[in-house]
Amino acid sequence: MNMKLLLTAVTSLIGTTLFAADAPPVGNAAPDFSLTDAKGKPHSLSQYKGKYVVLEWFNPECPFVKKHYGTGNMQNLQKEYTDKGVVWLTIDSNAPGTQGNLTPEEADRVATSWKTHETALLLDPDGKAGQAYGAKNTPNMVIVNPDGKIIYHGAIDSKATPNPSDIPSSTNYVKAALDQSLAGKSVSTPETKPYGCSVKYKSS
Repeated sequence: MNMKLLLTAVTSLIGTTLFAADAPPVGNAAPDFSLTDAKGKPHSLSQYKGKYVVLEWFNPECPFVKKHYGTGNMQNLQKEYTDKGVVWLTIDSNAPGTQGNLTPEEADRVATSWKTHETALLLDPDGKAGQAYGAKNTPNMVIVNPDGKIIYHGAIDSKATPNPSDIPSSTNYVKAALDQSLAGKSVSTPETKPYGCSVKYKSS
């Protein structure tokens, strides 16, 4: 691995941050939240009840996030499942003044230039939504079923590195969980340990 990339990843992981609380257990009701997107439109989890919802914690400066967006892996997943009626909410819970925090204008630019396919890129500068889900990393993935219950929480895949070449040989837990649940099956791996850069929450 490129040494500069490794140092950047380590620095991003260490970061000064207020750590999130524990994640709600899989099987529990997903906490509701209301956030505005990059265009100022409000979105709440409850408005999407009856649909599958993917929550993806995001930091465009994080090497682990860049791993999945730089290869088109995340955009392909977003498109595949939003085309099937799944709601995909990308959330930036990094506090103002920290790495990864986006203004609405910056968020709009990133979504456009990266050609993302999420339903909405939501801004959570106070970190309330992130804290409610115990999101500690970017990316941190959560899947909520149409009944509003959490059916998956954890990493996007099985290889906790910022190296794009690891993607083809990894197990994509999000894809597997969605495919199984959409087919009426139980999720075989409902919980994994998220990896990535720390979410830089607002100090209390």
